Amino acid sequence: MSVVGFDFGNESCIVAVARQRGIDVVLNDESKRETPAIVCFGDKQRFIGTAGAATTMMNPKNSISQIKRLIGKQFSDPELQRDLKSLPFHVTEGPDGYPLIHARYLGEAKAFTPIQVFGMMLSNLKEIAEKNLNAVVVDCCIGIPVYFTDLERRAVLDAATIAGLCPLHLIHETTATALAYGIYKTDLHETDQLNVAFVDIGHASMQVCIAGFKKGQLKILAHSYDRSLGGRDFDEVLFLYFAAKFKEEYKIDVLQNARACLRLRAACEKLKKVLSANPEAPLNIECLMDEKDVRSSIKRDDFEQLSLPILERVKGPLEKALAEAGFTVEDVHMVEVVGSGSRVPAINKILTEFFRKEPRRTMNASECVARGCALQCAILSPTFRVRDFQVNESLPFSISLSWKGSGPDAQDSGPDNQLSTVVFPKGNPIPSIKALTFYRSGTFSIDVQYGDMSGLQAPAKISTYTIGPFQTTKSERAKVKVRVRLNLHGIVSVDLATLLEEEEVEVPVSKEPVAENTKMETDETPINADVPPTSNNSDVNMQDAKDSDGTTGVDNGTSDNDTKVQAPKKKVKKTNIPVAELVYGAMAPVDVQKAVEKEFEMALQDRVMEETKDKKNAVEAYVYDMRNKLNDKYEEFVTAPEKEGFVAKLQDVEDWLYEDGEDETKGVYVAKLEELKKQGDPIEERYKEYTERGTVIDQFIYCINSYREAAVSNDPKFDHIDINEKQKVLTECVEAENWLRQKKQQQESLPKYANPVLLSAEIRKKAEAVDRFCKPIMTKPKPAKPATPPTPATPPSQGGEHQQPQGNANANTNENAGATGSEVPPESTEPMETGKSENAGSV
Repeated sequence: MSVVGFDFGNESCIVAVARQRGIDVVLNDESKRETPAIVCFGDKQRFIGTAGAATTMMNPKNSISQIKRLIGKQFSDPELQRDLKSLPFHVTEGPDGYPLIHARYLGEAKAFTPIQVFGMMLSNLKEIAEKNLNAVVVDCCIGIPVYFTDLERRAVLDAATIAGLCPLHLIHETTATALAYGIYKTDLHETDQLNVAFVDIGHASMQVCIAGFKKGQLKILAHSYDRSLGGRDFDEVLFLYFAAKFKEEYKIDVLQNARACLRLRAACEKLKKVLSANPEAPLNIECLMDEKDVRSSIKRDDFEQLSLPILERVKGPLEKALAEAGFTVEDVHMVEVVGSGSRVPAINKILTEFFRKEPRRTMNASECVARGCALQCAILSPTFRVRDFQVNESLPFSISLSWKGSGPDAQDSGPDNQLSTVVFPKGNPIPSIKALTFYRSGTFSIDVQYGDMSGLQAPAKISTYTIGPFQTTKSERAKVKVRVRLNLHGIVSVDLATLLEEEEVEVPVSKEPVAENTKMETDETPINADVPPTSNNSDVNMQDAKDSDGTTGVDNGTSDNDTKVQAPKKKVKKTNIPVAELVYGAMAPVDVQKAVEKEFEMALQDRVMEETKDKKNAVEAYVYDMRNKLNDKYEEFVTAPEKEGFVAKLQDVEDWLYEDGEDETKGVYVAKLEELKKQGDPIEERYKEYTERGTVIDQFIYCINSYREAAVSNDPKFDHIDINEKQKVLTECVEAENWLRQKKQQQESLPKYANPVLLSAEIRKKAEAVDRFCKPIMTKPKPAKPATPPTPATPPSQGGEHQQPQGNANANTNENAGATGSEVPPESTEPMETGKSENAGSV
């Protein structure tokens, strides 16, 4: 089972894996720990991750970045519209009201959903992990922002399905950070809680989490966030400042050129990092636009002044997190700062002033989320034994259910008859289950929606569940119990509806029917919806849940005719009701399957193109390598005309590679390489034979001399071998030596460029033949000496066989016991005793 954690960031991604010695961050193909979150579409293939980042400048309009900001959002979302202004690629509104990304792929205009592109990036991360682990990766944990809505969480799961992954847990990034922080602390107290504030300022957002730590457990006390406050906002401030400055000084409008925008943004990001450690930093870009070089600089004080509107927003999430946890600043014992955007000195200054303590940086600011995800995956995996550590996660928003009343015309009435209740309030533990009881006579529907829309930029309604159809045996309204689940990913669903009907059964006095498997899986007391005022259903519901047996109402009485039967007793019959789910904005299962097939096709195309590139590179490398060797170590092994013709052939192939052969199929390159090797392989073989022949001959001569010396030796260990046999060995050695001498003379008479007559393989074969002939003779074992009996034989006059010693008699009995089927247990070794015992038991 794979144990992998993915930190899918807005700008870059990190992969961490669990090993026996701990958590490791995996290196990508360029030996870097961070992989850019970029998917670039080309004319023949896709370029993902590091390859995508390398082609972004050359192909900006087909390079998709900041994918995390696009999934699960409607096209009309104001936040999305602000983001699209700074993105170079084209995004339009799809027929469902959600964004579609447009790019040219394989020479055609294509449209992709953000979920598809997200899945492409996850496929690349999966490939990185598989190369490192040398195993298939399926199970994993993926870090998501705490502010992700229900739809965005579903979108991540769909993207993981497209990539062939099965997330065990979509864990909040701040929770993963807290887990990576707390699981290694050995000084936690069992009763005194350590309160730590984690401030994560990433590329595009800011998240604050207050966590309470005790020995062996972690509890999330509060969440807060700003979805649009991150490192890229500081980059944008510098970008706009220099764009305006260059327009005034150099008369160039950077905003009108997509490639110039990308280059200036990249330069501003580097400039921001320099300003974190220096009071002033320069900015120099060659040929930014219209073949003009630009040059400027900025001071840190000026940068902070420009960033003042952004810095003023930092305190908002901090205050909100404290208020939600019910803490004062003094109640927070430590402050940990993480995230790629947390290195701005002005932010540290604000945090110090707010918490009245210096923020700590004990964790790797970029890798802590990935490590926490891998740790959570290890906790959920049976493969690893992890220190006992409980993570108590909480829901960052409230979820309510709404339904129409139970009146005669309720299902067709207006919104005035709409009833609702909060089932999962903000801060509710994850996972959790609630049960609601409805009284209905037919099919009805339930809407899942957000209880409080403050801070959420999403439609209020999440999903609708239609429960039914079902039939009741009585005319009155039936009792329907609905189970609502908040799963480990923070996604809410109605996963079970049960019709509860009472019926009368005859119960035998002698034996009470015992209910089995009757308890409904609930974490809390069920909520009763539309309960008639004349009945006290709360206790009845609990009793029903405990006493009902989950069967279809078959009589459980005994078949004994003499058994007395008491008065009829009520029993609850349970029947599962179909539940139909409609999630607003989510991909249908059919569309997900189509996306999986499409991803497989694109991945296959990428693989074919990579193999084609490898074969083309192999042809090019062979041309250069062989041409150099022909003028160096292969020069004596080829005739002048042969060399001249081969060099000309190599030159022709090189010219073909850069002209007509620039864009060919894999098979063409393979054929071209084989054509070259037909001329080059004989030359290589001659050189190889020349270099290896001396060593092989020395080994053969050593073999001959060894057997010859043994055959003529006076060593006593060879005295038992017949003289004729020794003579055969000597004859074999002489014949082998003569064969070798003859072949060597023939070979030495030939020039190096001629095909050899004495091959290393022939010499090895001859040596093996000599060894097969001589070895059995010279290693023949000495004949064994006859064993003398330890005691004299008993005279026949004293009773013969009938008066053997008692010990020998027992031994003979034991030896023959297995064959004769004797029941006497043999005095044998322990495994045999065990086998005997097992056989006896089976009989």
